Amino acid sequence: MVNESKRGKSVAMTVLYRLDATADEVAARFGAAAGSDPWSGGHIAPGQFAPVLTAGREAIAGPGRAGQPLRMVPRLWGVPPPGMPVDVRQGVLSVRNLASPFWIGNLRNSEFRCLVPATSVMEWGKVDPVTGKRRAHWLGCSDQPLFAFAGVWKDSEVPSFALVTCEANAAWRALGRETMPAILAPDPAALQVWLHGDWDRAAALVVPYSSSLIGELAGA
Repeated sequence: MVNESKRGKSVAMTVLYRLDATADEVAARFGAAAGSDPWSGGHIAPGQFAPVLTAGREAIAGPGRAGQPLRMVPRLWGVPPPGMPVDVRQGVLSVRNLASPFWIGNLRNSEFRCLVPATSVMEWGKVDPVTGKRRAHWLGCSDQPLFAFAGVWKDSEVPSFALVTCEANAAWRALGRETMPAILAPDPAALQVWLHGDWDRAAALVVPYSSSLIGELAGA
């Protein structure tokens, strides 16, 4: 994981997430065009490619229009830091500082915002004082088994994306975390705002998800 540095671009956060749905199921859930995406389900780790839903200008000049089908494209989780050789082990996985010069241009331009579909996310718990070890906790949303993280994409040497983070809710704080990935509400209007709205409206969606709707999944 990439720790937040003086550049303010990343923070050690999510280790893994899962997308236990096929490309066609994801497309049906979010009104996207799956195209030839071969995703059949499984876990996503840093430095791996994963399905991302965009309404941006990949192959189409300018931002997409609200109401158009989203495009599902494979992107690498982890944006290469500027001025450094491409190394999937060093990618910037998350956006903690929304005003960072590294991110603000992409965040203000809606075509670079994206939905990152998931069914669960893994976080390490606090260190057990007896064993000295941490336990992996897989968390999901009770109100939407297939949900979307708020994401942002960049094209540099590789097609990549990062997860937008916010202040931790009670469930994440109980695991000793200060931040959590921003999970978007299931309301289609919220998804449209993230993908097409002006930055002030979109930024208002980067808030902790209700801890009452977060539960630990058995056997994830």
